[in-house]
Order: sequence, then C-alpha cells, then structure tokens
Amino acid sequence: MRPAGCRPLPGRHPAGFTLVEMIVTLVLFGIMAATLTVFFKPALDTWLAVRSRSALAGEADNSLRRMLQDVRVAVPNSIRTPASNCFELVPTSGGGRYRMGPDTVVAGAAVVDPASATTSFDVLSPLTSLPAVGDWVVVDNQNPSDVYSGSNRSAITAVSTPAAALGRHRLAINALQFPMGYDGGRFALVSQTQQAVFYVCSGASSTLDANGDAPGVLVRLKAYGFNAAAPSACPASSGGDVLATGLKSCRFLYNANQGATQQSGFLSIQIELTRNNETASLVMGAHVNNMP
Repeated sequence: MRPAGCRPLPGRHPAGFTLVEMIVTLVLFGIMAATLTVFFKPALDTWLAVRSRSALAGEADNSLRRMLQDVRVAVPNSIRTPASNCFELVPTSGGGRYRMGPDTVVAGAAVVDPASATTSFDVLSPLTSLPAVGDWVVVDNQNPSDVYSGSNRSAITAVSTPAAALGRHRLAINALQFPMGYDGGRFALVSQTQQAVFYVCSGASSTLDANGDAPGVLVRLKAYGFNAAAPSACPASSGGDVLATGLKSCRFLYNANQGATQQSGFLSIQIELTRNNETASLVMGAHVNNMP
C-alpha cells in the first residue's frame, strides 16, 4: 500500500491492463485457438480412430483365436454347420491310447475287446490332465452323428492307477461296444462341463445405431448336452458366453474334405466388427484333423 498523501512518481502509471491491451490479448488467444483447432483436431481425431480400430481388431482377433482353439482340438468329424453364421463341434480336453491286447507277462490288465462291451481299460500314454468322473470317452468318430448320438461315447465312472507295469491310468466307463475293425487304439476325452459347443453370430447387420455400432453379437454356447439330430438352424444365443459385440457380418465356411484325402478338413472364419463408425475385418482358418 502507498502511504496516505503520497502520489505516483512522475512518468509512472498505476498497475493494470488497458482496454486496448486486453483486446489485443483476446485476439491473439483467438488466433492461437483457431490454429490449434485447424492443425491439432484432425491429428486427435486420427489418433482416436486408430485407437478404436486397434481395439476392434484386438477383440476380433481374440474371438477368432478362441474359436480356432476349439476347432483344433475338436473330436474328429464333429463339426456341423447348419448355416453360415454358426457351427457346432465337440472340443476335447485330452486323449491317449488304450490297451488293445492282453499283457502276456503281467496278469490283471484291463483290455478293450471289440467282441464284447468294454467297462474299463488301461491307458498306455500320458494324459495332459486327468479326466473327472462324468467326463466322456469317445472312440473312432467316423461320422458327426456318432459322437452326438452316443454310439461311440461313454461316461467315465471311475479313474484309478493300475500297477506300473499295466499302464499309467485305468478308466472305468459305462459299458460301450468299441467299433469293430478299428485298429488306431486312440480315444478322446470330452469334458462334461463343456460337452458340445455352438458358436453363433446373432443379429449381425450393416444397419448401425445412433452411436455408429453394429447390432450383432458372437456367442459361445456350451453344456447343453449332445443333440443326436443334426441341427437345421442356428440355436438361440441367450445364455451363452459373449465373445464379441458390434458384429456387422459373420461367416463360417467348412470344407470337410480339404485336399486330396478325407483325413483333414478346413474351417474358414470371417468376422467384421463396427463400433463408433470404425470397422475391423479379420479372416482366419484352421485345418481340422478328421483322422480318429
């Protein structure tokens, strides 16, 4: 504060802005803001668009890899495609080789005898994980209808460890007549918590909502059992696990006999996601082992 009675020194003015200075400052700020808007906003919009497309591509990639994971471990010849926007299969949780003949040295072996129903057998190969009671054993699936109808599928009733000379594990199952003439000696394991699995693209459309999002969803249905009759249409998607949203289009193409022999098939998966008017399209494929 200036003491009472004191006046400013000659040539000096009180502190503050004049009206002209304020107007000049506002004009300069306006020019700077306009410059930033012209040059910075397009860069920001481009960055946001790239981020949105990257997120879409990541979600689409994760969804495709989840489907291909099930395809690659599916029971041979178990893929069914009632329409181009869905497919069904039976994913396995493991598998191995069973004893096909008696042990001529050590007594007590549990052998598969195709001439009669089998209720237990020794597993000769290591298992990546032990099955649980209630899981399923599948043998020699030559046709999709076999595993779904249950003609070559039986539930596990007990899991035990035999003498070391007999095998690594012993599986007790409900009585099952193993296929005559099958000499592969291989079996597949199917988890009771999964059973058959359906992938369904529901509501995919190119009509976008007010936010620029496509309306479709990709759903994985599981643990609904085994339907003996081949599906004639895609099932309802309610109650399934949602793998992706914003589906604009979706297409599954399955060739059961890819190549010169019938030992392999090929499934092509195409999905297109659209959100915030940004679109990501991915195509992947996987060979399917049809050799039981």
